[in-house]
Amino acid sequence: MREGRNGGKLKTGGNNGGGRPPKLPDLHILLANVLGKENKDGLTAAEEILLALHAKAKKGDTRAAELLLDRGYGKPKQTVDQNLKTTEPLVIIKTKEPDA
Repeated sequence: MREGRNGGKLKTGGNNGGGRPPKLPDLHILLANVLGKENKDGLTAAEEILLALHAKAKKGDTRAAELLLDRGYGKPKQTVDQNLKTTEPLVIIKTKEPDA
């Protein structure tokens, strides 16, 4: 701790001294800048990534194929069976809440 003007103790929390946190750039702008850069062949980084995923999928990598298909067509809807088939009564047990 440092000593303040009036003799009191000041907390030091790093370079900014507890002031306003630095503004982070928007993620979509960062991604657009990185993925939009072209290589020497004229391909963008995004295109290179897609081509690499495509090559892996063709070799049998199911995770790569899943990523490509999910991004292109969306994830398939999953169904949930909500019909309970039991003769047992439903029992709800209330637990004690922890002390705050």
